[in-house]
Amino acid sequence: MNFVIPNFAPAIPEIALLILASVVLIGDTIWSKRCQNATYYATQLSLIIVGWLIVDSFTVHQIVTFDGSFVRDTLSDVLKIFTVLIALGIFLFARTSMQEKKYGSGEFYVLGLFAILGMFVMISAYNLITLYLGLEIMSLSLYAIIALHRNSGVAVEAASKYFVLGALATGMLLYGFSMIYGATGEINFDKIAAVIATGQVDHTVLAFGVVFVVIGLIFKMGGAPFHMWVPDVYHGAPTAVTLFLGTIPKIAAFAMVYRLMVEAMPGLLKDWQQLLIIVTVLSLIVGSIVAIAQDNLKRMLAYSGIGHVGFILLGFIAGTFDGFASAMYYVLVYAITGLVGFGMMIVLGKGRQEFDRIDDFKGLNARNPWLALMMLFAMFSMAGVPPFIGFFAKLMVIEEVVKAGFVWLAVVAVITAVISAFYYLRVVKVMYFDVPEDTTPIKAVNRTTQWTASFVAIALLVFGLIPSGFINLCYNAVALTH
Repeated sequence: MNFVIPNFAPAIPEIALLILASVVLIGDTIWSKRCQNATYYATQLSLIIVGWLIVDSFTVHQIVTFDGSFVRDTLSDVLKIFTVLIALGIFLFARTSMQEKKYGSGEFYVLGLFAILGMFVMISAYNLITLYLGLEIMSLSLYAIIALHRNSGVAVEAASKYFVLGALATGMLLYGFSMIYGATGEINFDKIAAVIATGQVDHTVLAFGVVFVVIGLIFKMGGAPFHMWVPDVYHGAPTAVTLFLGTIPKIAAFAMVYRLMVEAMPGLLKDWQQLLIIVTVLSLIVGSIVAIAQDNLKRMLAYSGIGHVGFILLGFIAGTFDGFASAMYYVLVYAITGLVGFGMMIVLGKGRQEFDRIDDFKGLNARNPWLALMMLFAMFSMAGVPPFIGFFAKLMVIEEVVKAGFVWLAVVAVITAVISAFYYLRVVKVMYFDVPEDTTPIKAVNRTTQWTASFVAIALLVFGLIPSGFINLCYNAVALTH
């Protein structure tokens, strides 16, 4: 048997990221005491290099390599570019937070790079084993990131909960994978789809496999009824870590659902569609109602994130390529908006104090009108208030689910969106109409983070006013994948 050398070119960004992350890891042990910011700059430079490699070799064709286990297509390139861009913003915000709290700075950047590597592998995975490897690389890095603040009992508790429940979810996912492999005899997504299309499979075994896979996926995405870890982890983790958790992992989770459901099991649409409908309804209800009772902004955004998972899944329920494109658009918009929402807590935080209670924002307009306006942009976008970009994200997924004939589901989505608007607007009300306990002007901890948050927040409005380019990018990414 002759060994055939695979085509490494499609995986150059991943290979480069692995090498650069390893260099940063070694370098951090050498220069961390001499130069406090060296690891940060090395991390940002690594991301810029990887982003440039993706853009420079951007493809409109599907390229499969490594014996059918790795795919490079337009969808993966677009998702990776946005992952890199948002990660640049995350590390920029995190730098201020880590310096203020004086813990785990170098480790955070290194683990963040390895988590992004796992996300890249998940995005380009084309068989069950590669997908699992990417998921574990990302998950193990996230477990460690959450527990970086070793002196905080709350952070250690959050990491423990995430680890235990994450392990349970992984077990469910692997059990589902084994059933799918047992029924089809294949692990590559295109071959699984081909076998299912023949109809010569045990549908009962496949149906059970789909159930376990969906349970594992919803665990990882943080959707109801498997959402119990989300609020505790978001609340217990340091704000910089919550910023990381609440943004780019959602992009990788979208890719995981897309690869498994759309590319590997399109013939089982009716099976996974019914499961996703149940999960979506529960996520929308839990995310909209439970968040109302929260007085901690991180917990509120955690529950709102559960609701956003429901909206993302609406696009998959539609079962059309336009529906998948709308789900992709939604997850990218949500990640960008989350960057501002969580980032503003870092911008406003001082010293070791967490600026994460809703009451902390009392009278912010009187103390710093500009930052209050930027936070208003983020809240309005999350609430889906026109003309912000979040409005079009919600409109698109609801429109696609109506086209698919699920009018009642669209009605549920609209009702829960109106309910969720209450707690977003409550933050706005606190900023503009409540009297602050401390009337001294408040300044951003760092000018760079302030202007970064402002830039992204203004982009939420600009892309809402001219949404066509962003929307077409998502539709074309999905269309060119098939």
